[in-house]
Amino acid sequence: MYLVKTPYLLKKLYPSLIWNQSRKEKVLYITFDDGPIPQVTPFVLSELRKYNAKATFFCIGDNVNKHPEIFKQVISEGHSIGNHTFNHLNGWFTPTDEYIKNIEKCNKKVKARLFRPPYGRIRPTQILSLKNEFKIIMWDILSGDFDQELSPEDCYKNVIEQSENGSIIVFHDSLKAEPRLRYALPNALKYWTEQGYELKAL
Repeated sequence: MYLVKTPYLLKKLYPSLIWNQSRKEKVLYITFDDGPIPQVTPFVLSELRKYNAKATFFCIGDNVNKHPEIFKQVISEGHSIGNHTFNHLNGWFTPTDEYIKNIEKCNKKVKARLFRPPYGRIRPTQILSLKNEFKIIMWDILSGDFDQELSPEDCYKNVIEQSENGSIIVFHDSLKAEPRLRYALPNALKYWTEQGYELKAL
């Protein structure tokens, strides 16, 4: 079970985490989790290029290790980079010291000031340990592209119907998300551009 739109109360409960940006400007912040991988990330970069859109990629350290050339391409095309742990760890089920070490291991490869907890699951002790070194980026809109029971069309509707000024939107450059991403991302980029949104990196 997941919520497409992050509830206001959850944002209030964790005010030190970043859930969205300013609502004043007509800007959206698209993010991609779990890459880079050769089967999906180049497609994402190609689609972003068509609309002169910039995004933020929360990278798994192990994937950066395996595919350094794609990681370099993400950076060379002007996108932002974030840390997503080295092994996609769930913070709720990982001791804090182990969790922090895994993030540090990732940062030897990624060298980022942004961090997103995999699954959005992070404990207060972990937040305390990280908040001085990283901006912890959550989200406003979850596309649901990882949901294999969701149709590509509904994934597209999730993001265009719920997004508003300042929304941080999550997609995944992963094999699991690919069938929905390949439909939803190009159509959403086209729609947002036609609506006059600027698409910026964090």
